[in-house]
Amino acid sequence: MNYLRFGGHILLLIKYILLFNIHLISAQDPLIGIVSDELEREFARLKEENYPPYYLSYRIDEVYSTVIESTFGSLTQSDEYKGRILTATVRVGSYELDNTHELKNGYNLGNISHSHGSIFPVENDTQALKQVIWRITDRTYKNAVSSYSTIISSLKKDSIEDICDFSKEPAVNYYEPPDENPGNEFDRAAWEEKIKKYSGPFLEEKSVLVAKALINYINERKYFISSEGSRIAQNKTYTRLQIFAKIKADDGSMLPLYKSYYAYKPSGLPDDEKIIEDVGQLIGKLKELKNASVAEPYTGPAILSPGAAGVFFHEIFGHRVEGHRLRKKTDGHTFKSKIGERVLPKYMDIIFDPTLDTYKGIDLFGSYKYDDQGVKASRVIVVDKGILNSFIMSRTPVKGFASSNGHGRAQAGMYPVSRQSNLIVESSSPFSDKELRKLLIKECKKQNKEYGYFFKEVIGGFTLTNIYAPNVFNIIPTEVYRIYVDGRPDELVRGVELIGTPLLMFSEIKATGDSPEVFTGFCGAESGNVPVTAISPSLFVRKIETQKKPEDERQMPILPRPGFNKETGNN
Repeated sequence: MNYLRFGGHILLLIKYILLFNIHLISAQDPLIGIVSDELEREFARLKEENYPPYYLSYRIDEVYSTVIESTFGSLTQSDEYKGRILTATVRVGSYELDNTHELKNGYNLGNISHSHGSIFPVENDTQALKQVIWRITDRTYKNAVSSYSTIISSLKKDSIEDICDFSKEPAVNYYEPPDENPGNEFDRAAWEEKIKKYSGPFLEEKSVLVAKALINYINERKYFISSEGSRIAQNKTYTRLQIFAKIKADDGSMLPLYKSYYAYKPSGLPDDEKIIEDVGQLIGKLKELKNASVAEPYTGPAILSPGAAGVFFHEIFGHRVEGHRLRKKTDGHTFKSKIGERVLPKYMDIIFDPTLDTYKGIDLFGSYKYDDQGVKASRVIVVDKGILNSFIMSRTPVKGFASSNGHGRAQAGMYPVSRQSNLIVESSSPFSDKELRKLLIKECKKQNKEYGYFFKEVIGGFTLTNIYAPNVFNIIPTEVYRIYVDGRPDELVRGVELIGTPLLMFSEIKATGDSPEVFTGFCGAESGNVPVTAISPSLFVRKIETQKKPEDERQMPILPRPGFNKETGNN
């Protein structure tokens, strides 16, 4: 009896502490107080309905953004944006079975029924805010009830798996004060001049048909408020600078090259001298690419640079260990039954770590403190010494993994699912670049190949994981070289796409490099675009497969570019 009474006192104390923290946070930020009050009112009222909700949450994404773009030295865009998006989530039923449940035939009502996004007022006008919350909650609740009714009636003919539809997680109170003036650290006028300067040098090359420089600065404040008692307010800034150009080859193909820079704040980007130097190198590489040979389909040895390897692991591995996919009847479940088995060489580890803010002084865009379901971010060792140990989890449980590990993520207005964060590939047996090259040449000779490939730069890729299409991947490189066995200089080629199937490709990994690098980007999937990072060393692969890119059949301009003489090409 004493133990029970003591335990009851502890629970009561925790409840009072939680309530105190909620009131403290609400006092610091009026928006949290307004939304919390309306959540409590609506949740209490809906509890009286025939199908009461057991969970209600609101996410507010408050974004200040500036986009500046130029082409050939002239400004084409300079826009500022400030807005809020409210996303409401309503779950009807219970943690064990609710309106998101996927039926045996693979039909899932969840993503369209229990989450809705809406434009939200940017001013903290109590009545205006509550009107929007009321309207979106009413709509979301009705859809949730409709879905739940369909699921309950269908389950009479269906069997229920012994897995909950939603995991129970502890309530969290976390508060960061807002930036008083989010645009202060971004000098718009100065960056307009910089962006024009960065795209200007492309005017000197007549074969360049597209040339752009773009900077996007985002200051984001994310709120999360739930019926479970969570109240979270956190800030994040992103700055992305991109240089992009396309050149026309003699056969009419359009050949793109990109150069991107990422930092939390504009002050973290390289200086003008470095960027102008990089622009000059980009122009030189475009001219080389214009005259490069078109590659034929190939199977054989290859080396992937750290950036290419990072994209490789993100596309081929990362998406297949996103836990929510293992609940989908339509997914290929590449790794579902492989927990405890070797999936990579024993010297390799793969970690997802959103708690890591920087790597060797480089800002990591895949970092955050709490995910979009109010769960604290955590480091997850998915592969340890080649053995698959875990998945990255949202609050959608799968067999053997009942809880979230802080990877429920989403774009504003969309429902969170398990998504990647900072992917880190580690190797306990690295080789130098020189040693990797020797391994490549040795393997080429063994396979009787004239050359192997080196994938230096890629722009991204995509993969398919569902059972109604081949489970393949496609990596899109922009800078690829042939490395010849006979010692000839490396040859730049064009028109290459790296393709294959995941498990076969993993089995062909034979060595890793010793100099990991960071690849940053924005990943698109069911829950929209989220910022991610991949950190990887180079990879030596015994056998890869490439295919030719589709031919570009667009007609090229009849007239020369303005300012150039058609015969001489002089500006």
